[in-house]
Amino acid sequence: MSTTEQLTSTPSPPAAARQASFLAKAFGITAVLSAAGSGLGLLRDLLLARFFGADEGTDAFLVSWTVPETAAPLLIEDAMAFLMVPAFSLALVLREEDPQGRDPVRQLTAATLPWLLAGLCALSGATMLWAPELVHALAPGLADPGLAITCTRLTAVTILPFGAAGYFGAALRAHHRFTAPAAIYVAYNLGILGFLTLCHTFLGVRSAALGVAFGSLLMVGVLIGPYGRALKAGGARRRRRSRTGRPLLLSPTALLPVAAFTLTRQSQVFIERYLGSDLPPGTISHLNYAAKVSQLAMTTAILICTVTFPLVARALAAGDLRAARDRVEKDLGQAAAVVLAGTAFLIACAPAVVSLLFERGAFSAADTTATARVIQVYSFGLLAQALIGVMVRPFFSMRPAVRRADDPRPADPADRLLDWYPVGAMAVGLLVTTLVGVCTAPHFGALGLAAGNAAGITTTAALLLHGLALRGIALRTRRVLGGQARLVLAAAGATLLGGLVSRAVDPALPALLAGGSTVLAIYLVLGTLLGAREITGPVRRVLRPLLVRSTGRPPTGCGEGAVPAPRLQEGTLPDGR
Repeated sequence: MSTTEQLTSTPSPPAAARQASFLAKAFGITAVLSAAGSGLGLLRDLLLARFFGADEGTDAFLVSWTVPETAAPLLIEDAMAFLMVPAFSLALVLREEDPQGRDPVRQLTAATLPWLLAGLCALSGATMLWAPELVHALAPGLADPGLAITCTRLTAVTILPFGAAGYFGAALRAHHRFTAPAAIYVAYNLGILGFLTLCHTFLGVRSAALGVAFGSLLMVGVLIGPYGRALKAGGARRRRRSRTGRPLLLSPTALLPVAAFTLTRQSQVFIERYLGSDLPPGTISHLNYAAKVSQLAMTTAILICTVTFPLVARALAAGDLRAARDRVEKDLGQAAAVVLAGTAFLIACAPAVVSLLFERGAFSAADTTATARVIQVYSFGLLAQALIGVMVRPFFSMRPAVRRADDPRPADPADRLLDWYPVGAMAVGLLVTTLVGVCTAPHFGALGLAAGNAAGITTTAALLLHGLALRGIALRTRRVLGGQARLVLAAAGATLLGGLVSRAVDPALPALLAGGSTVLAIYLVLGTLLGAREITGPVRRVLRPLLVRSTGRPPTGCGEGAVPAPRLQEGTLPDGR
C-alpha cells in the first residue's frame, strides 16, 4: 500500500487509538502553554488598567495596538497558517512518497522564506513612515494623536518578527511539533510585562509599545531553533546526491484572498475604533478590555482546530474529502461546546469578572459597569467567531499556495473566483457591523458598537457554512445545526440560572465562584439531557471510573485484554510513523 493510500484509508482501531492519543497529547501541550500565554496577556491588560486606567492616553496606545493586533492574525494565527500549514503538509506528503529524492520541505523554504522576509521589512518600514496618516485614518477624533503616532512607530517593529514566527510555527505544526509554537505568546507577553513594569513611571504608555516590540523578537527566538532542527532532521535522511523528486509549484495568487479575508475580518476592530473615537474618552478602552476578556472564552475553542488543522490539511492534500469533512464536523461541535460554556459564564458573571480583574488603581467602578455591559453584548458573537475559525481553514486548504508540479488538474476559473467567497462573506458581515454601529452608537455608545460586531460576525458565519458546500466539503448541515441547537439551548439555560445566582451573591469573588459553578453544572446537565454528543462523551468518560468502583465491572471495551492507546512522541504522525 502506498503512503497516500495509508493516509486516506479508514483507520483501523489501533490507528484510531493512536490518533486519539496524538490529538490528546498535542491538545494538552497546546492548551497548557496557550493558557499560560493568555494568563500573561490578561496580567498585561490588568497592569495597563492599573497603571493608566481608561483615558486619552490608553486610547492613544490602543490605536497603535491596531498594528500588532492586525499583524498577529495576518502573520501568525490565520493567514500565514492557512497558507503555510497546507503547503508544508503537501511537501511532507511528497517527501514520504519519494524518500530518496530532493527534499520538498527545503525546496519550499528556499522558494518562500527570503521573499517573505524582504516583504515584511518593506511593510514594517512603510508603517513607520506613514504612522501619522495611519493614526488619522483609524481614529480621526483622537485626543492625543502625537502619542499614538509615537507608539505606532514602535509597534510597527512587530511586523517582521510576527511574520517569521508565523512561518516557522506553521512549518512546525505541519511536522506535528506543537510545543514551541504554543509557547510564543508566553515569550511575547513576558517581554511586554518586563517593559511595562520597569518603565511605566517615566515612559507612560510608551513602555507598553516598547514591550510589544521586544516581545515580538522573543517569539522568533523561541521558534528558530526548533525549526532549524526539524529542517535538518528531515534532510539528514535523504541522499545528498539526489536531484530527482517532484517539485512544488508556487501559486502567488492564492495569497491574495487569504490576506484579504484576514484584513477584512480585522476591519471590525477598525470600524469600532473609528466610530468610538467620536464617543466620550475611554470608550475605546472599554471596548478593548471587554474584547480581551471575551476572547479568553474562545481561546480553547480555537486551540481545537489549531491542533487538528494539520490533519485536515493532510487529508485534503491526499484527496480524502470524507476524512476532512468528518474532522471539520467534529471540530465544529467541539469548538461550539467549549465557546458556549464560556459565553454562558461571561454573560452571567461579567460584572463580577470585571470587578475582580480590573477594579483597582485608576480603573473605577464606572469603568467596571461599562466594560461588563460591553462584554455581555460582545459574547453573543463568540460562537460565530469560533465557527468561522474552524470553517475557514479547510476552505482555503482546498487550493493551497503550492501544488504538485505533475498535478493533472487544470486551473478552474470558477475555483479561483470561489477563493474570494470568504472575503465576500466577511464584507457582508462588515456592512452589517457598520450599519448597526452607525445606527446604534449615538444612542447606546459602546453597547451599539458591540452589538454591531456580534451581528456582523454571525452573518459571516452563516454565509461561510453555505460556502463550504460550494467548495466541495459537503457538511451534513442538518446534523451540524442540530448539534449546535442542543448546545445553544443548554447554554441559554445555564446563563439564566447562573446570572440569577451571581447577582444574588456579593462581593465579586464569591459571586464569580457561585455563578460560574452554577453555569457549568446546569450546562452539563442540560447538555446531557438534550443529547449533545460533545457533552455526553466527556461526561461518560468522567463517570466511567465511578461506575467501575460502584459496580465492579468495567464498561465495554475497557475490560480484560483491552490495550491502552500508545503514547506518541511529539513530531510523530498520528499513525505512529
